[in-house]
Parts: sequence; C-alpha cells; structure tokens
Amino acid sequence: MEPLAGRTIGIVGLARSGRAAARLALARGARVYASDLADTEATRAVAAELEALGATVELGRHDDARLAACDWVVPSPGIPPHAPVLRALQALGRPILSELEFAFRQLACPVIAITGTNGKTTTTSWTAHLLQGAGLRAPACGNIGLPLSEVALADPAPDLAVVEASSFQLHWTERFAPRWGAVTSLAPDHLDWHGSFEAYVAAKARMFANADPACAWVLPGEDPRARALPGNAPGHRFYVYLERPLPAGEAGAAWDGEELRLRWADGRWETLLPRAELPVLGRHNVANALMAALLACLAGAPLEAVRQGLRTLAPPPHRLQPVATIDGVLWIDDSKATNIAATRVALAAMDRPVVLLLGGRPKGEDFRALRDALGSVREVIAFGEAGPQIATALDGAVPVTVVPALRAAVEEARRRARPGDAVLLAPACASFDEFSSYEERGEKFAAWVREAVR
Repeated sequence: MEPLAGRTIGIVGLARSGRAAARLALARGARVYASDLADTEATRAVAAELEALGATVELGRHDDARLAACDWVVPSPGIPPHAPVLRALQALGRPILSELEFAFRQLACPVIAITGTNGKTTTTSWTAHLLQGAGLRAPACGNIGLPLSEVALADPAPDLAVVEASSFQLHWTERFAPRWGAVTSLAPDHLDWHGSFEAYVAAKARMFANADPACAWVLPGEDPRARALPGNAPGHRFYVYLERPLPAGEAGAAWDGEELRLRWADGRWETLLPRAELPVLGRHNVANALMAALLACLAGAPLEAVRQGLRTLAPPPHRLQPVATIDGVLWIDDSKATNIAATRVALAAMDRPVVLLLGGRPKGEDFRALRDALGSVREVIAFGEAGPQIATALDGAVPVTVVPALRAAVEEARRRARPGDAVLLAPACASFDEFSSYEERGEKFAAWVREAVR
C-alpha cells in the first residue's frame, strides 16, 4: 500500500465516492481538502462529517490554487475531463486519480474487475454472489454502489474485491491492475463525457494497462469490439459464446441450447447446469451468468459451489425487474438501460406487445439506432429532455407520444396499455434531467405504478 501520511489529497465532489475517498485518506494520515460546487443539505451534512474527521471543506466553489497544491486530486466520476476545474489541473500537470485508482493503491486484497457497456453491474453482483456462496469474503463494489475506498478500509480485509469499473473511473487510472477481469460488451455510451467513441474505448482498455502473464480475462466471443479490447495485453483468455459452439482451441463457456458448459485450456469440459435451472430471463443474462461462473472458478471457487450459486441468481434492482401486474398489464423497471444498446437488449427479452418508455437526458447517441429493434413495440412514450429528439428519430417507425416527465409517461402508459401488454421503462438515456441516479428513477417509477393498486 502506498503511504499517505503527510500527503495532501484533494477531493472534487462530495457524492458517495468522494466522501469515501476522503475518509480513506484521513484514516491513512493524509491531509484532505475537499470541495463541491453544490451547497445543499446533503453536501453540508457530508462536509460536517469530514470536517469532524479533520478535513478542510468548501462548498459552492473549487479553490484551484488549493487543489493545485495537492499531491493527488480525486474527482467525482461524474465530472468530465473537460470541466474547468480539471482542465486547470491538467494544464499544471497535477496528478489526477479516480477514486478507483486511489483506493486500489490502498487495497490489501486482489481484484476481479468487470467493465463493458451493458451487463457489468449484473455480472459484478453475480460474481460476488457465487464467490460468497463458496465461503469467500468478496464484496461487489466500485461503480455498483459500494466505493472501493470503503473496501480498502475494511478490517479484516476481504479475500477478493469484485469491482465494477466504469469508463469514468478507468479514465484516470495509472497502476490499477486486476488479477482477473471481464468485458461484458462494447457499444457507444457516455459520448457526452468522453467526446468520442474512440476515447470511450480507450478508457475501457486501461483495465489491461498493467496486465501480466498470470492474469485471466473473460471476453464475449461473439462481440468483435469487446473481444479485441485487451489488444496485446498479457494474460490467459477465456471466451463466452451463445450463438455457436466454442471454436477449437479456445477455452471458455458456452450454452448449447440446453446446458451451460465450461471448457478449460486443457480441453476438459465441465457442465454447469441446464438452462432450465437458471432462474433469470433473457439470453443476455445467460451470457452474464457464464461470465460470472468463469470468473468465480478462475478465482478459486469450487465448481459445485458455483453450480449451487447459479441456481439462486436474481436480477439486480432496475434491470428487467417486474414491478407489478395490473389489469393484465405487466410493468417492468429497466431503468439501468441508460443507453441504446441496453434498451435493445431489454426489447429482445420481451415476449409480449410493449409500450416502451424512453427518455431522460440524452448522452449523444442517435436514437434512430433503435428503429430496427421495435418489432414488439406498439407505441413509444417519450419523456424528459430527450423526448422531442426521440420523437423525431422514431417518426414513422411506431406511434410516439411526447410528455414532459416520467410521471406523465406512467400516466399516459396507464391509459394506453392493453391487457397482455408490457409497459417497459428502458429509457436509453441518463436520469439527470429529473433524478439523481437511475436507481432513484426506477424507484419513483415503481412507486407511481403501484399507486394504481392502493
């Protein structure tokens, strides 16, 4: 672990990861200067907590001079590189570390890292579930909600940390070096933050920057971009296939239509379980389960414990999560579908007519890319900042109604849905025009849906 005593750490943004990084720095003997442009009840509460621990905190502004004097600056993942406060630091050549990188340098256990565009939260939570079922202390952390800084403070240290690594977090990494890792998928996302798809891909690829020959990587065999992401990085490769068998010479996992199976580098096959025993919906979740099983086995979980864990999988909140069936209409919360690729995956899992709720804050994608995925969709209700843009992009493909906000979209869907339909919230957008996170958006959606049965 890198010594922090006597250093000064700058924290930019006092949301969950910033608060955790500040607490870690203070616990390890560093001085902390923290700031946030927001001056709200929530940030004031965090400021009071950190000041009681010895930090200096400012709200309503960032002091560029004080940040420039810090040994390292840890920004909130929501702050893009082109933000003025970070541009000023980059111009001065000051070290900027993501909370992921900062915490990794203080971590006393090996890391499994999962990145990708879609599926990483599910794969992260399921990998942790399988490892925990095998008796290992292996928290799911990182972008999934529990900051890695909190794991670094755990006493005793866990056996493993299962880390969901976002492109925001990977962008500011230097020494981050997972022992095992997976790429779930790769498609355009967060273009407003990164500026281009190429920059987004480059950020994801940083997961492999410090690889060594002992590393092991799990990759989707049928996604050429994700498969190629490690480039020439050292390490063993394992591939996951759904549409065809594992090619000769490749190790990994596949679904043969009946059973989920593993094949190791020595050519040995092992059966995990029949597909009918996997209690989750959607082909994409078969891929997520196979990735999680491979990672758990590679990290030392016994095969029988992995089999048992697969039989008890559950979808994480806000990922194709049924909310209620009201008057014959199934309401589904997929608020985590914050980009077009995720919405396409959700639509592919539908087996009934769909009233689709799309909207929120656009992320720089072209909504016309949804047109060929709307086969099961009877109509679209577009809401929020992206509503007019969605209506223009989908004009002529399906009927589109534009409403100002998500609550109005729920009311409109209630009027338009028919018995046998599904109303699917799979927004293809960020939540920040109305909500603090996709979780809050999903919770509000579920609450408004359930109002009808009170």
